[in-house]
Amino acid sequence: MTSEPADLAARAARTHVVVIGGGIGGLVAARECAKVGMRVTLLEQGGSLGGAIRRAELDGVVLDAGAESYATRGGQVRALLAELGLTERIVSPEGGGAWLAGIPGVGAAPLPVGGILGIPANPFQDDVRRIIGWSGAWRAYLDRVRPPLTIGHSHSLGKLVSSRMGRAVRDRLVAPVTTGVYSASPEDVDVDVAAPGLNAALTSVGSLSGAVQVLRDQAAARGAKAPGAAVEGLDGGMSVLVDALASDIVTLGGVIRTGETATAIVSDAQGWRVTVLRPDETGDGEEDAVVDSAETAEIAADAVIVATAEPTARALLAAVAPGLAETTPASAPEIEIVTLLLDAPALDAAPRGSGVLTVPGSSTAKALTHSSIKWGWVRAAAGGRHVVRVSFGAQGEPAATAGLADDEAAELALREASGLLGIPLRADALLATHRSRFVQSQPASIIGSGERRAAARAAVRAVPGLAAVGAWLAGTGLAQVVPDAKDEADRLRRALLWD
Repeated sequence: MTSEPADLAARAARTHVVVIGGGIGGLVAARECAKVGMRVTLLEQGGSLGGAIRRAELDGVVLDAGAESYATRGGQVRALLAELGLTERIVSPEGGGAWLAGIPGVGAAPLPVGGILGIPANPFQDDVRRIIGWSGAWRAYLDRVRPPLTIGHSHSLGKLVSSRMGRAVRDRLVAPVTTGVYSASPEDVDVDVAAPGLNAALTSVGSLSGAVQVLRDQAAARGAKAPGAAVEGLDGGMSVLVDALASDIVTLGGVIRTGETATAIVSDAQGWRVTVLRPDETGDGEEDAVVDSAETAEIAADAVIVATAEPTARALLAAVAPGLAETTPASAPEIEIVTLLLDAPALDAAPRGSGVLTVPGSSTAKALTHSSIKWGWVRAAAGGRHVVRVSFGAQGEPAATAGLADDEAAELALREASGLLGIPLRADALLATHRSRFVQSQPASIIGSGERRAAARAAVRAVPGLAAVGAWLAGTGLAQVVPDAKDEADRLRRALLWD
């Protein structure tokens, strides 16, 4: 008699899962299925894997051209790195804290320490008062003396900060952080998601500044950083994770096919069929692939995981998950990152720490990262040169580089870098440049995002043998995408193997 484990192994070996999309969500989901012995085929439209994680080479220096770090909250990204044998590659940021630029009447100053999302625990702290002024500090102090009866539960971070501590704190401290981190206005950020426990602490202690201190004290007692504060990267760049995931999938027997576009998915009594555009092939010899022409093929599958960006996912899922049409697509800003390799010895002194956030409306750039100061491995790879990343675009604000040619975008980024770093940077200092474009999925911290994502997820889950993963459903960032992809893959494989 066949034992249960042997029976499950045989069933897994007969089960074919097609994953559409080779970003982190797709790679993690594919690996989870391959780990239990399922046959996995991953299709990626582009020529490379990784999605928002990209690499670029500038004059021989290989760098991150997309996401450069991950939030440590939850610990699941670090656990994945440990599984892949990458723990020794984990690195922490260096080079001191970030600065703020575009402050009216001040110009630039270090981002104050001791706050959460820019909200200060002490408005009279010297580095806070320098930015908001005496009038702003006294207005913020009113938060401490307002009657507790006026306190209510607020979802909007911007409205909460403005009502409790005033516009100066909202505009000069909080807005640069939410725009730089979430590409969103403080009004659109959900307090309970961005800073869990802040509303409860506010109700308990009676002031917003006091609530910030309570959360920081609680984090310190756990030996952790304040909410949203801790990030890590990888020596060699985040593409190291992409390479490791892809290698593990192949080692586990999975197949990864780049340059192939899934154009349609349909289901019938036999399972699923995925129509694939293969521009340069006439077939692959797989027993479950039926060649229709020199350009298209159908791949038979027992289940499908869609791991693309939201517009592509909705187009693919429209015919098979009709309930999805009743849900609302999220707005997604277009973001551009222009990376500059500079010969600029004046930057050796790290004039603005590890990077700069801008007060909205003060600059065409939303943020700058001085990568060769922030990351030791970048500094070593650059060999005395400097790497600066300038970010453009936010919710409701098209990237200033969007209509520019590459050389024009590089010129704008150099001018912005010069202004934000407070160091004149001449055109002949620019050795090489790279430009990346993204459509950023809506962060989980945006008000209403949770309900929208839950409705879309329910519409997909209502269809047996179907799953969808990625930032449009999980929220942006690896700390959101990785556990979500693992959970969805686990749900699907349980349904296929146990139910």
